[in-house]
Amino acid sequence: MPVTLFGIPNCDTVKKARAWLADRGVDYAFHDYKKSGVDADQLADWTRRFGWEKLLNRSGTTFRKLPDEVKADLDAAKAIAIMIANPSAIKRPVVVHDGGVLLGFDAAEWEQAL
Repeated sequence: MPVTLFGIPNCDTVKKARAWLADRGVDYAFHDYKKSGVDADQLADWTRRFGWEKLLNRSGTTFRKLPDEVKADLDAAKAIAIMIANPSAIKRPVVVHDGGVLLGFDAAEWEQAL
């Protein structure tokens, strides 16, 4: 399975991650959430792996702009629904590779995994 980087192209962290991969010659596919959305089953898998609390980017503009009633009483199902409807609310990047899944950009972690 090739490396797939999930994110949005104008995110600074995604830009850093893409540059890191390119500098190391890692061949990868880029999945743009804004254009292609996110698969509900894959999102559920990531939620099981990391917990919705880590996967949902509550500090980002997308989440903060949601109505208070949408942000209230969060649980896994509600968080997944928010992320499907608003892919920019997913922490970025997510990298799927042969050895597993990485959440966020941590150069040291990536060096070991990839």
